[in-house]
Amino acid sequence: MCYSTCGGEFMKPEIIESTCKRLNEAFQNSNLKQADLVKLTGIDKSSISLYLSGKVTPKGDKLYKLALALNVDPVWLSGFDVPQNGNRLVSPTVTDDVVTFPVIGEIAAGYNCVANEDWSGDTVEVPTSYLKGRPKSDYMVLKVHGDSMYPLYQDGDTVLILRQSTLDRSGDIGAIIYEDECATLKKIEFVHGEDWLRLVPLNPLYKPETIENEDLEHCRVIGVPRLLIREID
Repeated sequence: MCYSTCGGEFMKPEIIESTCKRLNEAFQNSNLKQADLVKLTGIDKSSISLYLSGKVTPKGDKLYKLALALNVDPVWLSGFDVPQNGNRLVSPTVTDDVVTFPVIGEIAAGYNCVANEDWSGDTVEVPTSYLKGRPKSDYMVLKVHGDSMYPLYQDGDTVLILRQSTLDRSGDIGAIIYEDECATLKKIEFVHGEDWLRLVPLNPLYKPETIENEDLEHCRVIGVPRLLIREID
């Protein structure tokens, strides 16, 4: 299992460099050998050679395993305009105390997902250090459904949400309920004093959705992501 801290603001999702170029940069900076990457990731040497040559682009869990081994942000490694270590994957130490959270339902990384805060029966352990001194009651854990927030969030990811009813700034990623029943995780854009907000997916295959005027009365922020938890085989 790996844990990735979640920054609040995500830059405009424009691919600025190839994954191959960044993979080679991170690999050279790591002072690792290909044999080391094989051991750390479980990916065979021939595949790693193809990734480094640019003939094949790593995706999904393969990309996350490489990011973890190279100690870089997987979104940066994908070529997006984010800091190299902005959402760096880290593994908890064996001495960390943990807090057990119930996974209370799903939140869409698409649209039109009904909010469900019933306990799913699943639980997840979160290292206490990630709570930043706050009580457990300040957080909730939801499971991501859909792929509109790919590559930062993938279908099936578990996310620790800090409960809050506002966003610090336009462009932050937030968990929001709209139409009184649909919960989604999106980059949220707005202008203070104006009656609209825009839900922006990171996946360019999905279009933004604008909520405005009286529809805002049926819309509320429920929190912001603070920790991404992903199982890696």
